[in-house]
Amino acid sequence: MLTRTTAIVIGAALLFTAGASAQNKKTSPDLQNITGNTNVLVQFTSAPTTTMLNSVTANGGTLTKTITGSKFALFNLTPASVAALSSNANVKYATPNRAIKRKLNFAQPAVNASIAWQYGSYGTGVGIAIVDSGIGQHADFALNGQSNTSRVVYSENFADATTNTDDLYGHGTHVAGVAAGNGMLSSGKSMTYTFKGIATNANLINLRVLDQNGAGSDANVISAIYRAIALKSTYNIRVMNLSLGRTVVESYTLDPLCQALEDAWKAGIVVVVAAGNDGRDNSQNTNGYDTITAPGNDPYVITVGAMKSMATLVRSVDAIASYSSKGPTLLDHIAKPDLVAPGNYVIAPLSGSGQMPSLYPNNVVPVSYYKNTGSSGVSPAYFKLSGTSIAAPMVSGAAALLIEKDPTLTPDTVKARLMKTATKNFPASTVACDSTTNTCYTSYYDLFTVGAGYLDVWAALNNSDVLPAGSNANSPVTRYDAPTNTVQVVNGTNVVWGTNVVWGTNVVWGTNVVWGTNVVWGTNVVWGTSTMAGFNVVWGTNVVWGTSVPFSEALTVQGEN
Repeated sequence: MLTRTTAIVIGAALLFTAGASAQNKKTSPDLQNITGNTNVLVQFTSAPTTTMLNSVTANGGTLTKTITGSKFALFNLTPASVAALSSNANVKYATPNRAIKRKLNFAQPAVNASIAWQYGSYGTGVGIAIVDSGIGQHADFALNGQSNTSRVVYSENFADATTNTDDLYGHGTHVAGVAAGNGMLSSGKSMTYTFKGIATNANLINLRVLDQNGAGSDANVISAIYRAIALKSTYNIRVMNLSLGRTVVESYTLDPLCQALEDAWKAGIVVVVAAGNDGRDNSQNTNGYDTITAPGNDPYVITVGAMKSMATLVRSVDAIASYSSKGPTLLDHIAKPDLVAPGNYVIAPLSGSGQMPSLYPNNVVPVSYYKNTGSSGVSPAYFKLSGTSIAAPMVSGAAALLIEKDPTLTPDTVKARLMKTATKNFPASTVACDSTTNTCYTSYYDLFTVGAGYLDVWAALNNSDVLPAGSNANSPVTRYDAPTNTVQVVNGTNVVWGTNVVWGTNVVWGTNVVWGTNVVWGTNVVWGTSTMAGFNVVWGTNVVWGTSVPFSEALTVQGEN
């Protein structure tokens, strides 16, 4: 997953002025003042006709790709054609084809999934679309009780011009295993640990959008999203997992990734997204706040932060990972993440074709860790990863269990039940220290760090609340109130997080997180060192992205003690 200061060119200095004036234009801030041909993703006002497509290339450039079932098309355009977009009545908004990257032995008991299994909840028949680097062949994806029948029921490659749907990087296989692995290769009398996912009999839809280096683009992901929508009825795709992300550049109301995912949500697919791994980023004096990545900034989707299970079966000692990105979201000030789940040192299936073992040799799993055979070798079947990318599929698996129990559930009801039933018992703060840099990071358990709380699968399965007719579970907008020096939830029209008993603000987020009526942050505001610089970044409209990378991607891959 991209770091906060990394976008299309990793490590490059970027200055994005994303104020109100920029949002009135039809071209994004990073498309203005271009000097050469550029790959441009155009959102039309409706499904584009040939005439509409031709109107874009009238001043130079070519059509590269149309995305069936969507309002998007990809072009390679000259500066003149890009400039002409602002006056094209058929165009809603245009952006570059931005780069995007990827972002369990103790984890399952931590979220009470093992109790759900005891009562027969396995996600059987529910399709989970994994939009990632592919899903490799692995015995843990076999149908329960039928080792020769794979639960990967559909595969397609959007990452390159080939038809190869294998996982050449290794991230997607791991993510799929966390969501739906059944632990076949770590089960038996000789095993000391079994590495199961959450929905151990759900079907998997493999939509490969990232290449062998774990990199892709907006157009790849959007193409996969609309393929999942088209195949929803064929494979009962009810859940979609995106453990990937990039920098927020504009409002979610314009961002092409967010708009595509809203279409999936409205089509009846629960969309789960990683929050990002920039919670340690203090380059803008925000102490890691305001670092949620796109498309996790969209209010429809379920955005997930990462907890550390602390290598125990006891939930009460678990702690937030200091690298887990915090809200509110840039520009729109949406309350995110929605909830948190285990995402640190999680062991799950290893892709036999992936690069990760050679890239991160410290993450390999010894066979002796989980099998009593006296072997001193490295496991060919399992690998250890960390990050919000790994926390997200925990929630995707949980969503599949809820839908298996009641197929009539809407995405909004699934989201609301998961948030309401999440555990809300946290300490006021915890400290994590980096042994390499000797730097310590303090995490506070507020709304913008842990959301509605810690995923509890069994509690969610036992909840029967139903959303009022016509309402939705969109994550609320927050605003800073200067006279009272507080941050408050702004309840929108037909939003369930109101003042009623069933879906009230205090019920969903808990009294330890919400202070007073609709107040989510009082005078104990912790924007870094409470500097005006950090405050203005979070609540302002002009955002400067620095040139320093606060920590390496290896940290989120290798985990935090």
